[in-house]
Amino acid sequence: MDVPVWAGTRQGVVSCLALAALMLAFAGDCLGASFWDRFSTPEVHGFLEVRAGCRTQPDPYERDASVLETRLQAEVSTRTSWAQFKYKGDVWYDGVLEQARYDTREAWMFLRPADFLDIKLGRQVLTWGTGDLVFLNDLFPKDWQSFFIGRDAEYLKAPCDSVKVSLFFDILNVDFVFTPLFASDRFITGQYVSYWNGALGRLAGNESELDFDKPDRWFTDAEYAARLYRTVGAYELALYGYFGFWKNPGGIAASGEYIFPRLHVYGASARGPVAGGIGNIELAYYDSIEDPDGRDPNINNSEMRYLVGFAREICRDFNGSVQYYVEQLLRYQDYRATFEGDHPRDELRHVLTLQLTKLLMNQNLELSLAGYWSPSDHDAYLRPKILYKWTDHIRQEVGANIFLGQRDDTMFGQYKADTNIYMALRYSF
Repeated sequence: MDVPVWAGTRQGVVSCLALAALMLAFAGDCLGASFWDRFSTPEVHGFLEVRAGCRTQPDPYERDASVLETRLQAEVSTRTSWAQFKYKGDVWYDGVLEQARYDTREAWMFLRPADFLDIKLGRQVLTWGTGDLVFLNDLFPKDWQSFFIGRDAEYLKAPCDSVKVSLFFDILNVDFVFTPLFASDRFITGQYVSYWNGALGRLAGNESELDFDKPDRWFTDAEYAARLYRTVGAYELALYGYFGFWKNPGGIAASGEYIFPRLHVYGASARGPVAGGIGNIELAYYDSIEDPDGRDPNINNSEMRYLVGFAREICRDFNGSVQYYVEQLLRYQDYRATFEGDHPRDELRHVLTLQLTKLLMNQNLELSLAGYWSPSDHDAYLRPKILYKWTDHIRQEVGANIFLGQRDDTMFGQYKADTNIYMALRYSF
């Protein structure tokens, strides 16, 4: 995750060292003066952005400002006849934490040693699956703090230090990802957003940030993910597997610390044309390895997750999508028999999502709305946004994160006091 500048950047250093080592491995026959001539002229892009937001109501556990930062992102890429290289990093001043911070978003090398083989090594942002802002088989890290406080949607996908190998065959394509050190989600801890703390039985925030113990042994606490996919006619079919840990804290140790129990996930998806639009269906079985019988109240039960969705162009420059998502808690009777708290989970959690995007004024003005509504939790989350491009280099954004709910312990209801509005101005180069 992002770290203060003064504290160093272990994850970025590791990624850069890995790339440097690989470059040196190829440099043995290139030590002459012509070595740098083998690289293309570097392409440099980036942006400078000012972003500010505030809560619409007092939150006794957090500051009034939800986001307050000045951010510089730089991206550099180059290539040789045998590889591509890319670096992308962010440095910014966080006015909420009153700290200068840095995060390596990407630092990778891409190789294609054969027509049927791609290798991407280093720090990278990965994603797969069919959901629109709903993730079943995509077990790569997400940054929910950034998403909820009003940063650009780009930052929902967090980076990880991984090796991705892709194999392409006539009958089947395969993606395999190895992450030598577990990369959790950047989940809600109370640092920016208040949350429901089950151990305390109340809402909590920066005065009592979540205490957790994350797996941190290189290679021992590794993650493995695979996708097998192929196209049949106009439809893409895929199978998925993941072997690692719950991406958010999935249990509580005897010491009271939140922990990340081991998790295996098996899933499948299909996506293709339906009724003039694009339909998708996806399912996943979450196998909670450390609580197979569902009788340990301190570790998440296994789950089934289901998603069906449909997207289409409603009219010119107006797109929409709807999704129906279900989480099913398995071995529910065993869970209820051992649960001792005041707020047990429901056996089924239902969520309906809606995404709308309208482009106006020669596509310089974008109006969008992302919405989640859970009829089982009786809560909702809305993300309206207005984006206007003043020039090819300057854009302005105004948006909000609106949380609604009847109870403080539900997924979105716990964030009611964190409802915020924000504005950003970005210059791209």
